[in-house]
Amino acid sequence: MKKTAKIALLLIAAATLMACGQSAKDTHPQQLLTKRLAIFKKFTKALEPMGLVARDRQDYVKANFMAQALALQELSSQPWEYFSTDGNYPPTRSKPEVWSKAAEFKQAQVSYLAAVDQLVKVSGSADLPAIRASVDTVQKSCKSCHDQFRNETSAGL
Repeated sequence: MKKTAKIALLLIAAATLMACGQSAKDTHPQQLLTKRLAIFKKFTKALEPMGLVARDRQDYVKANFMAQALALQELSSQPWEYFSTDGNYPPTRSKPEVWSKAAEFKQAQVSYLAAVDQLVKVSGSADLPAIRASVDTVQKSCKSCHDQFRNETSAGL
C-alpha cells in the first residue's frame, strides 16, 4: 500500500473513531468544541472523495473535484476561531501546546490553508500527478497538526 493511501486511511479511521467514540459531552454554553468538531467532520467529507481520486479509486471528474476542493477551501478557515482560550475545557482532545505554542499552532493553520489553496489551483487542471501531490500535501498537513496538537488517546472532542 502506498504511503499516501496509508495516511489517508489513518485520517479516515481517526475521524470515524472520533465520531463513534464520543462519550463525553460538550457542556460549555458556547459549544466551542462541538462547533469545531462539526467543521472538522465536514473537512473529512470534502477531502475523502478527493483522496479516492488521488489514489485511483475513483475517476477524476473535473466539476466534482473542483466543487469538493472549493468546499474544503470554504471550510478551511472556519474552525480556528473555536480554539480560543474559552475553548480549552474538558473534554477537549487538544494538547496544551495549542495554547502554549500559539505561534506554532498558527503556523500549522497557515500551512494547511496554503495547502488547500494549492489544491484548489490544481483541482481543475486534470493534471493527475499534480492533483495527487496536492491532496497528499493537504493530508500530511492534517496529520502533522494532529501529531503536534491533538491527543489521540483521550476520550471526547
